[in-house]
Amino acid sequence: MAYKITDACIACGACAADCPVEAISDGGGIFVIDEDKCIDCGACAGSCPVGAPTEA
Repeated sequence: MAYKITDACIACGACAADCPVEAISDGGGIFVIDEDKCIDCGACAGSCPVGAPTEA
């Protein structure tokens, strides 16, 4: 199951920089994860300072 970014996102971009498959992009004030590209590695969750990425 893919990760999802919650409303806690502060749009810092740390998660996008750490995503090995470039599944994360700026969705206009909050980052979003392309569920089709996400490989469930958890890199985004580990790099987020506010814990916004969670397992969906």
